[in-house]
Amino acid sequence: MPSKLASDELLRYSAAIMAKIAIIETGGKQYLVTQDSVLNVEKLEGVSEKGTKLTFDKVLLIDDGSETKVGAPYVDGAKVSAELIEAGRADKVTVIRYRQKSRHFVKKGHRQPYAKVRITALP
Repeated sequence: MPSKLASDELLRYSAAIMAKIAIIETGGKQYLVTQDSVLNVEKLEGVSEKGTKLTFDKVLLIDDGSETKVGAPYVDGAKVSAELIEAGRADKVTVIRYRQKSRHFVKKGHRQPYAKVRITALP
């Protein structure tokens, strides 16, 4: 029969394997990020060149496995660094408005701009 880990040993083990995480806010949305994670965010103004260094200063939460800091609303002095991988536009979404018996047919398309970023450093 295998021996059970004591609760404090289990806590130390889980803290050792937990990754450092942060929750950032950009484009009106919140993202859970870790080191080297890649995510698509809303278009970032004034940034379009590949390899550009970015800084997200709206950090809501930081957790390093042993200590958790929660902001009110943001953590003071915390910044998450990232680099731009790609800036582009998503696939086209087609919107059709149609009213029967009145020859009313409107077809419009929309491509949402996005920025793909890689997280390089957490606070």
